[in-house]
Amino acid sequence: MSNHVVRFEKWEGLGNDFILVEAAQMTAEAARRLCDRRFGIGADGVLVIDRERPRMQVWNADGSRPEMCGNGLRCVAAYLVSRGAPRKAISIETDAGEKRCEVTRAGDRFDVLVGMGRARMGEPLVVAALGAEHRFATVDVGNPHAVTFEPTAEDDIDRLGPIVATTPAAGINVEFCRVRPAAPGEAACIDVTVWERGVGRTLACGTGAVAVAAAACVEGRAPYGAPIRVVLPGGSLRVTVAEGSLELSMQGPARRVFSGEVVIA
Repeated sequence: MSNHVVRFEKWEGLGNDFILVEAAQMTAEAARRLCDRRFGIGADGVLVIDRERPRMQVWNADGSRPEMCGNGLRCVAAYLVSRGAPRKAISIETDAGEKRCEVTRAGDRFDVLVGMGRARMGEPLVVAALGAEHRFATVDVGNPHAVTFEPTAEDDIDRLGPIVATTPAAGINVEFCRVRPAAPGEAACIDVTVWERGVGRTLACGTGAVAVAAAACVEGRAPYGAPIRVVLPGGSLRVTVAEGSLELSMQGPARRVFSGEVVIA
C-alpha cells in the first residue's frame, strides 16, 4: 500500500483510547504502528468508520481484529453526531451486528446509551495455572469474555490474564471482578479489572462491562432490570440486563482528545 495522509481524531471512553479514521484501508501492520505509544499516535485500537452506512471496523493495538468494542462504539457514535449526523439516535453496523446508540452532549464530552444486544452464556472455562484451578463463566456479547468473581491478587492478574486470554484458540477477553456494597440508589456495584486479548490491561472495556453484568445476574450476584454500576480503572459504566432475554444496555461517556493528520503506509 502506498503512503497517503489521512485525517484522524483521537477519542477516549473511560481512558480506553482509540484512533478514529474514515474510510481508510487499514492493515495489521498499519494498526500496530498507529497504536504504538512511542513511535505512533498511541492508542488501544484503531476504529475505521464508514460514515455513509454508518459502519465501524475495529483493529486492536497488536493488529488483530475483534468483533466488537463497546467503548469504541460510544466514541464512534459521538464522533458521528459531532460531525453532523442528523439524529441523536444512530444505528451503527459492526462485525457483531447493528447497534443502536443514543447520544447526548454533556459539556466537553458526550453521554452515549447503547443497545448492546443479547448476552449468550457458554460453558465454564477452567484453567489450571499458578498452582491452582481457576473457573470462569464464559459470555458472548458479540465478542467472547471469561468472567470470574474469585478473589485474585493484583500481582496474579498480570500473570493469569495472558494465560486465560490465550487458552481458547481464538483468544478471549478476561475480567476479574469483585462485588462490593452498592451505594444508595444503585442496584449493585462491581469492580472490574480487564485483561483484553490483543491489548493487555486496559482502563476500560465496554463489552467486558456488559458481560460482567450478565454473568453477575445469572449467578444471582446482581438484580435483573435495574442499573448496575460497573467500576473499571478508568471510570464507571451503567449496565442493565433484562431477565430472560439477557438483553443488554450500556451507558457511559465518550470524549474527543485531539485531531491531526498521519501517514498510513
